[in-house]
Amino acid sequence: MSFLEKPSPGRLLLDDTVPLTAVIEASQNLQSHTEYIIRVQRGVSSENSWQVIRRYSDFDVLNSSLMVCGITLPLPPKKLIGNMDREFIAERQRGLQTYLDSITQHPLLSSSLYVKKFLDPNNYSANYTEIALQQVSMFFRSDPKWEVLEPLKDMGWRIRKKYFLIKNKELPKERYLLSWVDLGPDKFLSDKDLQSAMKLLTSLSTPYLCPLLFSSTGESSALLIRPFSEKGSLRDHICKVKPRESYLKKYCNPKKSQGLELQQIKQYGRQILEGLKLLHDGGVFFGHLHASNVIVDDGVCRLMDVENGMLGVPSALRPAFTQLRKINSTESVDVFCFGHLLYEMTYGRPPDSVPIDQYPAVPYTSVVSVLQSILSTEACKSGMPTVSELIQTPLFSDVHLQHSEKLQIKVPSRLKEALKTAKESLERRLHEEQRVLHQHRRLTRAQSHHGSEEEKKRRKILARKKSRQSAYENEEDVSVRNNNNSGSGASSPPTCPSSPTPPSTTGAQTALPPPPPPPPPPPPMLNSSSCPPPPLSSSDGAGGGRSALLSSIQGFSKGKLKKAVTTDRSKPII
Repeated sequence: MSFLEKPSPGRLLLDDTVPLTAVIEASQNLQSHTEYIIRVQRGVSSENSWQVIRRYSDFDVLNSSLMVCGITLPLPPKKLIGNMDREFIAERQRGLQTYLDSITQHPLLSSSLYVKKFLDPNNYSANYTEIALQQVSMFFRSDPKWEVLEPLKDMGWRIRKKYFLIKNKELPKERYLLSWVDLGPDKFLSDKDLQSAMKLLTSLSTPYLCPLLFSSTGESSALLIRPFSEKGSLRDHICKVKPRESYLKKYCNPKKSQGLELQQIKQYGRQILEGLKLLHDGGVFFGHLHASNVIVDDGVCRLMDVENGMLGVPSALRPAFTQLRKINSTESVDVFCFGHLLYEMTYGRPPDSVPIDQYPAVPYTSVVSVLQSILSTEACKSGMPTVSELIQTPLFSDVHLQHSEKLQIKVPSRLKEALKTAKESLERRLHEEQRVLHQHRRLTRAQSHHGSEEEKKRRKILARKKSRQSAYENEEDVSVRNNNNSGSGASSPPTCPSSPTPPSTTGAQTALPPPPPPPPPPPPMLNSSSCPPPPLSSSDGAGGGRSALLSSIQGFSKGKLKKAVTTDRSKPII
């Protein structure tokens, strides 16, 4: 039974490489100070967000911890008098937001434990150094030939990975590097297969892979021992820094960093490609190539931390290659990481962002052509070359290798099948994350376009056109209804009950015929007790009826009316 199985800190599912964003939503004044309410979000999903409350003094403590990086950060200055004024608080809030943006967008500062604990105290409150010491102490009790010389604090960027300088009591002059690391969210090998894979790595002896002397894995962590390089990594060589210093001090703002000579770029690049090809041919996935994982030993580059992919820890460049959907396999991830490394070897610093279409002037045109084939916009859209194709480029094809014999890793068939299955699961998780990021970018672009000034003007113009068109259509509808009403006789003058209804003229294509001449005047009106007047003749149609009515109105004589006799009953009766 592995000494790491008990106690178990618990399986890690959190991906520390997923970026955090922070927005100050509001501020609140208490008795003697102001608190700022910060909304923190992990990744692109707004559902994965929470609030933290911080005072200005908390920001000041964080800034003091980050001063080791050598970068001047835009923290607003202190103020003792008038620091509770409303206008001052609003101005300070804007300054603190600028400060948060600067540290969350910096690739090294954003991954530091100081920033993670400030923004996400629930997930980063554990004392990982203490946990690592407990595990290492248990290991030394089981194998007393090892002895700790000193902890190498913050030598690496991983929060859940700690380093110790140790020695073997049987070889007291030799120095070794012990590392303790939590298993990551990309661990898809079973515990048994993982132990077999680690046993395979400890048995390898190839010139382009750094030897792994000892490994032990448990339910949630692993312990590894390898030789310690006093000269440090390839990045230490480029930045010209001491290997044992804090990585924030070494890499955030190196003062003496310088690119390599062309011959070194060719030699180191070819050796690194040979190491990648060796892993790919053996079915071992890597995904963790960068300058800090390359050791230069007697002019030969050796890849370190090859076991990281099997342990499931996320790649340092994962936030970069998840943005590019063409990087959809572990092989293409290694090629992309090699492009980053080649850029750093050429210019003395890693690229700020990818894709890159404009390169600083260098006398090595052959290097730029290889960089363009990996890091350009066209390469990121259409696909990148393979490791074998890079070896055949003019930059690396004529490099003479000290070890010309054919190298290979003999992997047992059962383990090879397990590695293949784990590799497919790793790629599926990558594809899903890329899909989510792609959908988020499309939604963000649509919202940005919808809220742009140009789009607002266009919508206003369309709304005015639609309003005018609607008003015009309403006017047409009213006109048509009026025409229909006049044509149907609804507004014609009233006629005698015996007069026939005039025919409808709706849709008539010709003018109406002139009305017939008026008939002779009617006879004098008779007594009301006599029979009613004869009905008007309807033989003349509608025109005759109208004419008869008009004639009777014109021939009306008030004198022909019978005088009515009335009885006045309004007088009182006495």
